[in-house]
Amino acid sequence: MSENPGVSPALVWFRRDLRLSDNPALETAVASGRPVAALFVLDRGGGDPRAPGEASLWWLDRSLRALAADLKARGVGLVLRQGDPAEVVPEVAREIDAALVAWNRVAGTADAEAAVQVALGGVEARSFNGSLLLDPERFTSKSGDGYRVFTPFWRAALVALDEREPMPAPAPGRMAGAPALPSEEIADWRLSPTAPDWSEGFHDWTPGEAGAQARLEAFLDGGLADYVEGRDRPAEAVTSRLSPHLAWGEISPTQVFAAARRLGHTGARAKFLSELGWREFAHHLLHRRPDMATRNFSDGIDGFPWRDDPKGLGAWRRGMTGYPIVDAGMRELWATGYMHNRVRMIAASFLIKHLMIDWRIGERWFWDTLVDADPASNPMNWQWVAGCGPDASPFFRIFNPTLQGERFDPKGAYVRLWVPELAALPDALAHRPWEAPLAAPAYPAPIVEHTAARTRALDAYKALR
Repeated sequence: MSENPGVSPALVWFRRDLRLSDNPALETAVASGRPVAALFVLDRGGGDPRAPGEASLWWLDRSLRALAADLKARGVGLVLRQGDPAEVVPEVAREIDAALVAWNRVAGTADAEAAVQVALGGVEARSFNGSLLLDPERFTSKSGDGYRVFTPFWRAALVALDEREPMPAPAPGRMAGAPALPSEEIADWRLSPTAPDWSEGFHDWTPGEAGAQARLEAFLDGGLADYVEGRDRPAEAVTSRLSPHLAWGEISPTQVFAAARRLGHTGARAKFLSELGWREFAHHLLHRRPDMATRNFSDGIDGFPWRDDPKGLGAWRRGMTGYPIVDAGMRELWATGYMHNRVRMIAASFLIKHLMIDWRIGERWFWDTLVDADPASNPMNWQWVAGCGPDASPFFRIFNPTLQGERFDPKGAYVRLWVPELAALPDALAHRPWEAPLAAPAYPAPIVEHTAARTRALDAYKALR
């Protein structure tokens, strides 16, 4: 119960900001002195332009449980409701007679947020930039538009960033909970798979704010030192693996940036922060182009003759293309909800350019199967590979999956982990099983020949041009 029963509460609408620290919407509600109510709305495709995929929902289940426990320790209950936020948020605000509703903005959802604000009527509504280093409304190029090229974007961003320290989580004594409200049960949402349970390999992850902070600390203490070279080697545990925590806002980019900044200037730190900048770039682009998951950012491949190839698509999804590095990545994805970033590029290039399947089909598969599926990074990275995104790799840059595998997994350790059919092959043949004297049992021959597929894609591109 509220310690101030006569005072109208402040309602915090949690979205992709499932944390208590460095959360400006929560801090504003607490600082108002009003009792606090917390709400999460599961939108399966109403007001949110994109409902979460299945792997993201697995993560969300555990993240919401962690958030609810953290709030409960401070005397605040987390209310769970399903529906369109434009209907649910005002409804909950009326139920508690809220005087203030606060939330953190999510790139690409400006229309949905405006609908909530209109539906709240005379209730004070305040929104904040709680998910990005810089507010995309305020950080623009000299022309007043958004940046379309990463290097000048990040150079300007580093100048614009101040050295603000992240806000700590509100101390338990500062928060008072609003009266309890009816809430749906998270178990009833069935966010995790049961029959069959394909998430067995997901349990190395620790969703939640505490898990995010532990992951950051472990990376800065360990993997960062080898990051420049090691980040491209999928067999080595060098990358931060913070992406799913960032995707659901269990940690803010400001917290990551500040923690890395304290380590002093190093090449590894600069490279790691530039990857954080790439995420920032994606969200700034999505802010101005909410349709980035469905529409080519640039028109360079508009009208490209994409192929309808269900058999090839199925082989790609199952990790049975006959190219070990591609298949290892796709199997890692299915087993763990994650794929190493270098391998993501190789697998995406194979689908788009070797099979000539529309990048949007691959993007949707990643959206459904990645625990770190991010509404900005996922489509922008697919468009980067396809050559139609901002500051993209040109379409005619076609990865040779065999050479990519030999370069970044030279001993075949990553391939052997995820493609056990090839475990007995010597290093020199790990990425060329078709050259082995005896074919690997149960492993397919390549579904397309690299040179022929490359020529086909380039011919189609030339014809388009």
